Amino acid sequence: MMNDIDSFGMKGAGSKMPHSHSTPAGVDGGSRTPPATPRKAGKMLAVRVQMLDDSITMFQVQAKALGKVLFEQVCKQLHLLEADYFGLEYQEPNFTKYWLDLEKPVCRQVGLSLIDPLLRFCVKFYTPDPAQLEEEFTRYLFCQQIKRDLAQGLLQCNDNTAALMASYIVQAECGDYVIEDYPDHTYLSTFKFVPHQDQELERRIMENHKKHAGQSPAEADLNLLETARRCELYGMKMHPAKDHENVPLNLAVAHMGIVVFQNYTKINTFSWAKIRKISFKRKRFLIKLHPEGYGYYKDTVEFFFEGRNECKNFWKKCVENHGFFRCSVVKRVVRQKTRVLSRGSSFRYSGKTQKQIVEFVRDNYVKRQTFQRSNSFRQTSGGRALQGSEGGGYRGATPSSSLMGSSSISAHPLLPLGDPALATPALSLSCGSMTLDSPTTVTSASMGGTIHRREDTATSFRTLTSIDVHSPATPSQVPAQRQTHATNQQRISSTDVQAEKQAISNQRENNNSVYAAEKSPDKRTTNGGVEMNNASVVNSPDLSPIKNVRNGEAEEAEVRKTKRWPTDKAYYIAKELLMTERTYKKDLDVINVWFREEVSREAALEGESVVSLVELLADVHGPCLQEMEARLARWESNARHNIGDFLYNTLLNVLPLYDQYLENLIPVLEKMEYSMRTSRRFDQLCRDFESQKHCYLPLTSFLLKPLQRLLHYNSIIDRLLDHYPKDHTDFEDCLAARDRLGETLLEGLTIINQAENLVQLCEMQRDITGFDNLVQEGRRFIRLGCLQKYSRKGFQQRMFFLFSDVLLYTFRTQQPTQCFRVHGQLPLKGMKIQDADNKTGTDFAFIVDGQGNQSLTVAASNEEEKERWIEDLNMAITQIDADAKMPYLSLKSCILGSADEMGDSVGLEVDRTSCGGAKASQRSNTAVHVCWHRNTSISYSDQLRAFQNQLSGFLLRKFKNSNGWQKLWVVFTNFCLFFYKSHQDDFPLASLPLLGYTVSTPSEKDGINKDFVFKLQFKNHVYFFRAESDYTFGRWIEVIRSATQQSHVPASMNGKEEY
Repeated sequence: MMNDIDSFGMKGAGSKMPHSHSTPAGVDGGSRTPPATPRKAGKMLAVRVQMLDDSITMFQVQAKALGKVLFEQVCKQLHLLEADYFGLEYQEPNFTKYWLDLEKPVCRQVGLSLIDPLLRFCVKFYTPDPAQLEEEFTRYLFCQQIKRDLAQGLLQCNDNTAALMASYIVQAECGDYVIEDYPDHTYLSTFKFVPHQDQELERRIMENHKKHAGQSPAEADLNLLETARRCELYGMKMHPAKDHENVPLNLAVAHMGIVVFQNYTKINTFSWAKIRKISFKRKRFLIKLHPEGYGYYKDTVEFFFEGRNECKNFWKKCVENHGFFRCSVVKRVVRQKTRVLSRGSSFRYSGKTQKQIVEFVRDNYVKRQTFQRSNSFRQTSGGRALQGSEGGGYRGATPSSSLMGSSSISAHPLLPLGDPALATPALSLSCGSMTLDSPTTVTSASMGGTIHRREDTATSFRTLTSIDVHSPATPSQVPAQRQTHATNQQRISSTDVQAEKQAISNQRENNNSVYAAEKSPDKRTTNGGVEMNNASVVNSPDLSPIKNVRNGEAEEAEVRKTKRWPTDKAYYIAKELLMTERTYKKDLDVINVWFREEVSREAALEGESVVSLVELLADVHGPCLQEMEARLARWESNARHNIGDFLYNTLLNVLPLYDQYLENLIPVLEKMEYSMRTSRRFDQLCRDFESQKHCYLPLTSFLLKPLQRLLHYNSIIDRLLDHYPKDHTDFEDCLAARDRLGETLLEGLTIINQAENLVQLCEMQRDITGFDNLVQEGRRFIRLGCLQKYSRKGFQQRMFFLFSDVLLYTFRTQQPTQCFRVHGQLPLKGMKIQDADNKTGTDFAFIVDGQGNQSLTVAASNEEEKERWIEDLNMAITQIDADAKMPYLSLKSCILGSADEMGDSVGLEVDRTSCGGAKASQRSNTAVHVCWHRNTSISYSDQLRAFQNQLSGFLLRKFKNSNGWQKLWVVFTNFCLFFYKSHQDDFPLASLPLLGYTVSTPSEKDGINKDFVFKLQFKNHVYFFRAESDYTFGRWIEVIRSATQQSHVPASMNGKEEY
């Protein structure tokens, strides 16, 4: 029978469940009043429970007693307050692991043997934030679980991360490193950290252990948990399954949703926010998505388990994880007895939710006595773990000077971790994939890492394929096939994205398998058709194999014969509309889904106005995206199609919402800037959110996306009108759509200009320290960039910021946040610009004369940069001299270093507006930091030009050391290319800032014998990208030119006259 969660992900209402601490009579001191009529006691079971320190404790319980009776006995034995994070796990003979059902009698648990039963006390819900664990003892138990997961090979990570986590384990167990006691790494040989432990790893652990001097066991526990939670496999327990093409996969459930792995490589995540319902039918597991969730043609994803019990087991775990992490409270549902005709499982999560636990512990918290830490991860020479006492090695209250009393997390904040480079490795690009829909006839044969595909017809646009299995060529690659046994698992080396790409390239050369895309788009949505595989393989999925560029022409011609795609320019214009709509919907979801969750979790009222501003637009664009996909599908199947009426009707419905958005945007941005400046809590919330992977741009940039979308709609309609003759059926609709859109843009252009300037000022305020209230009414941003400032030490690189009233120059700090600290300021009033003489010993120098304030001699990187700066400076000086009312904020009291002139309030403000809470890596691709690294500059006019140029779609990137091409979903925005495996991914794999790059066509010496290829180059960094058609080639050239300073693009590229 079908078993559904009728309101899965929608509701969490209900009353709090009482947390029973009752214990049967005669067990651990429990007592009860005997009933009036004595009853015969039921059958008693002696249950063994293995604790997290591997000690065994015996419990007596009636066979017919509910599972919660046994669980409460265990928690009482441990004096555990935050009990709902944990559970009792058992394993049946076929190695399937189940959680003890607390609402079911012990004797009726599926797969539990009543002959000498053994259960394991484990962490059931892995919290994504260790700071929410209030008690030190709970954090200690979590660390015990992490140790076990590491030792058993369940928590796989690179060697650097494993060594770091192991060092925290040693610090908590042994204390500070003392060279007299530990002359070499052999003191670690008695510990079992990971299955592949060797001397080299032990040396790394020892080096990390030396750095932890002074950390208490509790502090080491916190750092261990903070490091572990960043690992991709943190809390992931694999459940074998298959997709409908019989491809072996692993499913796992966690706080964020349901995760799909191929072997141990994550290929997809179904977020709880995108799931409408989950259900199972016999051995089929079904995930039903919201219609606008992923853009699938069908909204149901299906997996197959070995049997019904395995399928239901995973379904129950999903129900419990959703209830625990996503609901505020869970409604108690009375479980019905089995009837003749069952209506399905009545199982629901019955414990406390995470929110309830936090509230419960804070209301009932008392300082606990100290507890004895276990040494369960030590090993004898024979390799067996030493077990603690039968009662549990960590239960005793043993006073010791080396042990801290358990205390609330609020009293001991997290310590900063060490080198962030030791965190989890970059996501591997050599991932497998799965199929989420019914394919047409496709044959896949994998030999030596090579896959050949053929299509018989071009009749179905919904075909989804991509199974790509590669033999590992280097240690940096994720193994294609991995043994499930812990001792046979292969290590994953620490690499960055570029190393992974290089490894993939080398692998393809070794396998003599080169992939290339055809000139015509693949029938299976090779270049962004209506429906795309959710975990499309980055390594050129759906690309026809060829032997080499020359002798592969016959195969290319053969494949092209089977494809019949529209060649009309209007089709590619409509396709661009669909591609960019997908990205736009994702960008809206960053605010409407992800930021909403953060605001709701932290109860941040300041963020509600931001969420409500975007909410209506996000809701209406879900159906728009679906309709757009259906239109393009009909177009590709040669059915009757048109796009003009869709544009007109869509704009007619959504433009009133955009009018409202334009009206409210500036007040919301101003309120947001004020809240971030005055509220430490909200400022930190925004910084933490921006450090997450799915927030790939500054938060304020996402609020400008609706404005960019309006401009892109206008651009799309203009190109359609230029293409269609006046007697075309779509011409009148497109003309009417442009007229209606023009009404909104006529009133909105001023707001767009103001909003872009305000966002630029807000973001620069966050990148600059020692500068108060950069955001001022009337102040405009003009240009930022690098200049060499002359001093007694010679020319030194400085970052200059030119505004309508002042010129700031800054130097880059060496702190981890890498902000720019104000070094000086020159008001523009009365300023003069002069050419420098040749005494400076450098070209492209000029003098900025502050007329009594200060004079600077600066040098640009080239003549073009010099002319840009001088032109903008002279323009700004002319304007401020002509406007006597131009405001100017003196910065004398705001520059760091003038401590005597700053009050306490100024000091707080400087700290709040600095980059202290942001991670440097998250802002490294913003324009300010890119200009610093590439010694260039950008102006406000450059920002506006880039504001109007947004593009998304599939491109093929050429491998550096082979003739193969790699298919990537690419998003261009904010002077940067962001690369994804597919359009359904929530965050990019890598990015390429384009400031300073040149774009051109390949030369003869490049040896690129393909059409629609363009070349990106910065110094010795060269990339080749290949578009699917003449139109898309021209569009990519057009938008990339908007971000490159010097674009060597001839008037006619590849013989094509128009873009």
